[in-house]
Amino acid sequence: MSGAYGGAGASGERARGVVRRRADADLDACVTALAEVHAHSGYPHRWPEEPARWLTPDGLSAAWVAEVGGAVLGHAALCGREISRLYVSPRARGCGLGARLMAAVEAEAAVRGVRLVLEVKTSDASAVALYERRGWARCGTERQVWGADGAAEEVEVYRYAAPPSTEREPNT
Repeated sequence: MSGAYGGAGASGERARGVVRRRADADLDACVTALAEVHAHSGYPHRWPEEPARWLTPDGLSAAWVAEVGGAVLGHAALCGREISRLYVSPRARGCGLGARLMAAVEAEAAVRGVRLVLEVKTSDASAVALYERRGWARCGTERQVWGADGAAEEVEVYRYAAPPSTEREPNT
């Protein structure tokens, strides 16, 4: 899907962007954008040893990128019934790319007859605001232990479920 996003560049013009399926050739650019996100806002919580592998987790059903002017500035993945690996570069935030990435995953989930869920750190206020603006329902809060051995730490997360309007009966 393509169209304008709401951000204004240095010239004040509305930029054009596209959300499309991720290709293997996009992984290096996805890692670059992820590094920007990590430096800016600490996502992912811990930098992965193999970021390209982290973006392609076990159970990956599909993945999308948001691209503006030939640059990959966002990413989202569908893993089973969970939205995962959703991020937008700090230089493109507030432009609607996160919502457009979510819409792409929601559309795929509808085709598959899946009601989506996701988890987010309670401290990620911008992500929480996006999910709630889109009508996602907070289903709970829990503490999880992230990491292994001496690097493990407790993190508080919200669990969300997609609004019923993104559900669709499975094809028979």
